[in-house]
Amino acid sequence: MKVGTALNMLSQPGRSDASILAEHFALGDLAEPLGFDSLFALEHHFTGYAMSPAPLQLLAYFAGRTRRIALGTAVIVLPWHDPIRVAEGIALLDIMCGGRCLFGFGRGAASVEYAGMRIPMDEARGRFAEAAQIIVMALSQPEFEFKGEFYAIPRTSIRPRAHSHPERRFYASAVSPESAVLIAKLGFGMLLIMQNEWSKCAGDIDTFHTIAAQAGHRPPRPLILTNVSCAASRAEAHERAHRYLGAKWDSIDNHYRFSDGHLAQVRGYESYAGLAKTYSKMKDPAARAKATEFYVSIQITGTPDDCLAKIAELKRLTELDHLICEFAWGGLPHEEAESNMRLFASEVLPHLQRDRAFASPTATKEDKRGDEHDSVFAPA
Repeated sequence: MKVGTALNMLSQPGRSDASILAEHFALGDLAEPLGFDSLFALEHHFTGYAMSPAPLQLLAYFAGRTRRIALGTAVIVLPWHDPIRVAEGIALLDIMCGGRCLFGFGRGAASVEYAGMRIPMDEARGRFAEAAQIIVMALSQPEFEFKGEFYAIPRTSIRPRAHSHPERRFYASAVSPESAVLIAKLGFGMLLIMQNEWSKCAGDIDTFHTIAAQAGHRPPRPLILTNVSCAASRAEAHERAHRYLGAKWDSIDNHYRFSDGHLAQVRGYESYAGLAKTYSKMKDPAARAKATEFYVSIQITGTPDDCLAKIAELKRLTELDHLICEFAWGGLPHEEAESNMRLFASEVLPHLQRDRAFASPTATKEDKRGDEHDSVFAPA
C-alpha cells in the first residue's frame, strides 16, 4: 500500500499565518525522509480554514526539495480556474518533478469561496465538467479545440508538453452523489475524504465503479484521505483526537456555513440540505460530543497496533491502495503533530508498505451494510 500525507494549514488566533505555514512546511520536509510515498496539497481561500490557495505552486516548492515522493493535489477546485492555465500548470509541474505527480480535482462547497472568486455557485457542476474535459484534451492532444456553455477554446496547443501522461492519473473528490456520478462518467479515479462510516463509504465506492463501468471506464482503486492520531497509548491518541478534531467543527461551519442551510437553495448542491440539521445542533454540548465521537471513530486513531488493525479493515472494505494521512489538524500543536507523524512512520508505515496483507485488494468482500448514520461532512 502507498501512504502519503497532506498539509492542512488552519489559521490560529494570535499567531501569524507565516509561522503556521513554516510549521507545515517542516512537516512536508519530513515526508520523504520518514519514508512516505506522497505529499498532497489542498486548495482553500479567504477564511483561513486551510491556507493553501495555490496547490500547484506549493507542490513546485516541494518538487525542488524532494527526489522520490509523489506530489498530489487534494484538490484543485476547477470551477474557480481557467482550465488552460490549470493544464499548463500541471504540465510544468510534471516536468519539474519528473512525472512523479497525480492530481485530484473538486468543485468546492463553500459559498464564500465562490463569491470571492466571482463565480456563480449554481454553475459549479457545468464548469467542473467542461474544465475537466478541456484539461484532459490539453494534456493528451497536440492540438485541440472546445466549445461549451462556459468555455470556448479556439484550436490551440499548450507548451511545454508534459513529461509523462498526468491525465492518466486524475482523481476527483466525491462528497455529494451528484459529484460521484459526474467524475465516474469522466473516467477519473475517486478521492474519498473519510466522512462517514466505512461500510457506507465502501458502498459509495462500489456504486461509483458501477457507474464508471457503464460509461466504459475502469477507474483505479480509490485514494482515501483521513486524519491520524497515533500515540503510545490508546487513551492519549483518543484524548488528542477528541480535543483537536472536535475543535474542527467551528472552523468547518465558519468556512462552509452549513448550519444556515443556504446550500439547499443552490442548484447542484441540493444534497447538502441534511447538513444544516447536523451542524445546527453543534451548539448543544451533548450533540457536539456525540458528533465528535462518531467523527473520531471513523478516523485512524490509537496505538500503532490499533492503527494497523483499522487500516487493514478499511482496506478490506474499500480495496484502497493509497492512503493519505493528515497528522496536523484542528490547531494541534506542531510538536504533537510531528510526534504523531514520526510514530506512525516508524511503527505503522513499514507494515503498510511491505506486509503482504496490504499488498493487494482482498479477493472477496463480506456484507458491507451497517448501521446507518447521518453523513457528517468534515472535510480536509
